[in-house]
Amino acid sequence: MTLATEVDIPLNNGTKIPALGLGTVASKDPKDVKDQVKTAIKAGYRHIDTAWYYGTEKYIGEALKELFEEGVVKREDLYITTKVWPSFWHNPEKSLDQSLADLGLDYVDLLLQHWPICLHGDKDTGLPKVPKDENGELMYDDDPVTGTKFIDVYNAFEDILDNTSKVRSIGISNYSIPKLRELLPKIKKHAPVVNQIEYHPYLPQQDLVDYCAKNDIVIVCYSPVGSFGAPVLKNPLIKELAKKYEVSENEIVDAYHILNGRATLPRSSNLERIKTIIRLPQLTKEEMDELYQIGVKDPQRFICDPWGYGLGFRWWTDDTLSKTFD
Repeated sequence: MTLATEVDIPLNNGTKIPALGLGTVASKDPKDVKDQVKTAIKAGYRHIDTAWYYGTEKYIGEALKELFEEGVVKREDLYITTKVWPSFWHNPEKSLDQSLADLGLDYVDLLLQHWPICLHGDKDTGLPKVPKDENGELMYDDDPVTGTKFIDVYNAFEDILDNTSKVRSIGISNYSIPKLRELLPKIKKHAPVVNQIEYHPYLPQQDLVDYCAKNDIVIVCYSPVGSFGAPVLKNPLIKELAKKYEVSENEIVDAYHILNGRATLPRSSNLERIKTIIRLPQLTKEEMDELYQIGVKDPQRFICDPWGYGLGFRWWTDDTLSKTFD
């Protein structure tokens, strides 16, 4: 059987991104991510996705240092993604420098704008990561619905790409169609290579996928099993397909993305699972259509953080700010 770890997806700047990556949001103790990264890379993963916001980059750096010293991989064998959180919007290069220091690297392969908003963090530290006022409401430096400073942040990414050797590609995360429509005409030179979003069979977003495809932007899927508790894996069709192809439910979900030209970022605290969810069953077009219909019939978004309010995503629980949708 083909291995998902052997599939790369071409990007619009001539580079490639490995289709299977490891997500590094900590389930419990951030230190556990170190062993998860070592296990994944030894199992053949070459794509590690992280972010300053996660608080795990120090432990990823420790894992990478040991792997390099052991001769398991070389730096050039790996594809490392990090992100600039919106509380660091006014100083993205400082955020990047902190990530590089923690990771122990000279460059990352991909730098993403984590969200198209601007939160009220300190310009030198990015803290607090989630600033709130006395009423517990998020504090912004720009209106999340009508503000345009998020475009300036992306333009600053372009400058980093042009004027330093710290990144190889730049992209975006959590961009809806309304936000893409605002950004794309204001790009100076470098279009985003990817848009990283929550995506799985319960979350049909074909209009957003098509819009990105039209603009040559690859979709990268976070929470492919639906975040904590892995609710997506409990679906009867996914269980049936896993049995048919003699693979795990995780591998069915990852195949759904990879065979459709999307990268996927599973994460797990179970080291044995990390090692074994690397096969790529060759689902038929009919089976992939069936998987898509799961969300058409019963759409569910499992991550509805308040900093996503106003961006124009469908099925975002408690979002009363959005006026237009993708």
